[in-house]
Amino acid sequence: MLYLQSQDEVSSALTRVGYLPSTEIATTVFLATRLAKPILVEGPAGTGKTELAKALARAFELEMIRLQCYEGLDESRALYEWDYRKQLLALQAHTDQDVQSIFSAEYLLERPLLASLRGSTEKILLIDEVDRLEVETEALLLEVLAEFQVTVPELGTVRATSKPVVILTSNGMRELSEALKRRALYLYLDYPTQERELAIIRAALPAIDSELAERLIGVVARLRSMDLKKSPSIAETLDWARSLLTLSVDELSDEIVASTLSILLKNRSDIERALKELLPRV
Repeated sequence: MLYLQSQDEVSSALTRVGYLPSTEIATTVFLATRLAKPILVEGPAGTGKTELAKALARAFELEMIRLQCYEGLDESRALYEWDYRKQLLALQAHTDQDVQSIFSAEYLLERPLLASLRGSTEKILLIDEVDRLEVETEALLLEVLAEFQVTVPELGTVRATSKPVVILTSNGMRELSEALKRRALYLYLDYPTQERELAIIRAALPAIDSELAERLIGVVARLRSMDLKKSPSIAETLDWARSLLTLSVDELSDEIVASTLSILLKNRSDIERALKELLPRV
């Protein structure tokens, strides 16, 4: 597993690739690498959970393997499956071939969990939106998270030659099992403070006018305080800021807000509510 010297090393590396970590984020990542523990990152959609895994991969030049979770995900999509077509062709070509011989590594199709354990290079394993899995399916993850190994009945136990850094993300759609939580360090990412989000925008878009940046951050904060179906994510805030720069906007007028609000909000009822509550005070 990736070996880091300190929290400061984590913070500096992530900052270099444009991800501004809090002290809590840097500390949790550092401890995860030292203790060989996965990190369970929980919080509302759009708060930078998935981006943390991507930023770590960029910062330390590691391959990132992603398992996107969804209802109905099974072992063949998460762990491995056999290449039945290749096995059949082998049997047809060599009729005297022992059936057991086609259950070897040559005929194995790696899926994300198994792929993250094989090979000599360090990797980032992102298990994204783990809360979308059924409770029963979580059992697929436990062996990997606890022992960094996978058991393939026909081949035996495949152990990691280099343990991956594992990031699990959850939007809190359901309560995760205690067995899963026990195996991971916990990190909660909420929407950033206005000061922190302003720093994120300035780091990503150094050309933006300071007053405009502060103004748009204020609008985003007010939107997040409303009872919307989906609050603006950090990525959508950055998209809005980039759009305003592209439009050469130097003042956030009612007209500009109304014409670009759909960059922040992707639901018609949210847009209508925001226009009603926001514009009279912009």
